[in-house]
Amino acid sequence: MGLDSPDDAAVWRLSEDKAIVVTTDFFTPVVDTPYEYGSIAAANSLSDVYAMGGTPFLALNIAALPDHLPPEVSSEILRGGAEKAREAGVVIAGGHTVKDKEPKYGLVVIGFIDPRNMMSKGGLKAGDTLVLTKPLGGGVTTTALKQEKASESDVKEAIEWMSRLNKTAGQLARNSICAAGRTSPASAFSVTAWKWQRLQVYPCTLNMENFPF
Repeated sequence: MGLDSPDDAAVWRLSEDKAIVVTTDFFTPVVDTPYEYGSIAAANSLSDVYAMGGTPFLALNIAALPDHLPPEVSSEILRGGAEKAREAGVVIAGGHTVKDKEPKYGLVVIGFIDPRNMMSKGGLKAGDTLVLTKPLGGGVTTTALKQEKASESDVKEAIEWMSRLNKTAGQLARNSICAAGRTSPASAFSVTAWKWQRLQVYPCTLNMENFPF
């Protein structure tokens, strides 16, 4: 995989039909409950491999934790990540933890991929249809949560969607003509940044009039 476009993971070819795909991602808490935070962070890290058309099999924890954080909170964050990885059929084989003022958690994820069927951000062209695997608006809800303005039902729904693996969506994309070789998780930052990133490489207009938020 070259550096022509900013893809979600690095890919190293091992043979004609096999390559390793590697990615890492971590972030500060987006919800108040440590278990759900760990689950969301792990699902987000795994999504980059699914977006490339790969199958994750191994992961490492990355955590930055404050000295004052109770051990039971740290344990719940790691448990959330471990159980989400187990759901994906991924083994967490260790990791690294450092001290920081604010908690941060995520995974290094390694997977296998067939380089002949690899999906990337490249190739966007006029007439393509954008297929969403999750509803948009999770970031708005988590921001409202930090300001104590989010309803309990909205937070519960956002957590459910953000914790959901893109495993099935990735499998469908690999077998679907809709994928057309162009995929990426917009939820990793925001759909606006996602749009800007692609249109810098492939100038065209993205019609967002009927987006489901």
